[in-house]
Amino acid sequence: MPFPLRFGVGTGNRKPFDQLAREWQLAENLGFDTAWVVDHFMASDESIPYQEAWSLIACLGMVTNRLRFGIMVSSNTFRNPGLLAKQAVTIDHASNGRVEIGIGAGWMEREHEAYSVPLPPVGQRVEMLEESVQIIRGLMTQERTTFHGKYYQFEDAPFVPKPVQQPAIPIVIGAFKPRMVRLAARYADTWNTRSQPDQAKPLVERLHKAARAAGRDPNEIRLSVFTTQHPFTSEERFREVVAGYREIGFTDFVFPMPPEEDWEMMRHCALEVMPELRHSQGMA
Repeated sequence: MPFPLRFGVGTGNRKPFDQLAREWQLAENLGFDTAWVVDHFMASDESIPYQEAWSLIACLGMVTNRLRFGIMVSSNTFRNPGLLAKQAVTIDHASNGRVEIGIGAGWMEREHEAYSVPLPPVGQRVEMLEESVQIIRGLMTQERTTFHGKYYQFEDAPFVPKPVQQPAIPIVIGAFKPRMVRLAARYADTWNTRSQPDQAKPLVERLHKAARAAGRDPNEIRLSVFTTQHPFTSEERFREVVAGYREIGFTDFVFPMPPEEDWEMMRHCALEVMPELRHSQGMA
C-alpha cells in the first residue's frame, strides 16, 4: 500500500515573521499537510533579511495545530548532531509530534566563510552526514549512545526525553548525486529531490536499487519533491505537475508558496483538486 499523498508549501525564511505565520496558517486552513523552510544564514542577495531555520520552525509550529513541518534541509555543517537531535526533540514535544528532521551535507561556500563555519571537501561532508544520521537516530532510540566515528565521538550520551513520535522522528534526506542517493537509501524515512520528473526517474531507480542492496524494502521510503516553481497558475498545471511525479512513485509534494495574486488558484486546487487526488489514490 503506497504512502498517502501529502501536499506541502515551502515558505522560505526571508519574510517577516507575521507574514510567514499567516502563510503557514493559510496552508493549514486550506488542508495542506506540511510546511517547510530552508537552512541558510543569508540569501544570495546579502541585503535580504534571513531568519535562522530551527528557531523559526519552533515558533511557526506554535501558531499551527495540525501541519507537519520541518527544514528542507538542514546543513549538517552548521550543528553538532547531538545539538540538532535535542532541538528536534524539543520541538517534537512542543508541537505534539509534528516535526520532521530534514538534513543534507551542506554546500553554500559563502555563508560558511562569512560565519566561520568550516566547509570540508564534499566527500568528507557526505561522510560526516552519514555519521550524523546514525548518531541522531541512535540518540532518539537508544537509552545511551556511544559512537566512535571519524568525525564525531559520543561517549555514553544520555538522551531524554525521547521523541513523542515513536520509534523516532522521521528523517528526510535531500539528495541527487549518486553517493548521497545511496546514503538516503540506507538511512532516510523520506528522500527529497528538486529534480524534474525525467531527471527524477533514474534517481528513483538508483534509490530503490541501493535500498535493496542495503537490505531495505524500497517501499519503506517516501518519495518527496520540492518543485522549483509553484504550479498554482491553473488547475491544469497543478494536475500536470502532480501527475508527472505520481507516475514515477512520488507521494509527497512541496511547492513554493505562490505570490498573493495566485492564492485564489491555490485555494481552488487545495479545496477542490487535492481531495479528489487523495480519493483517487485510495480507490486505486
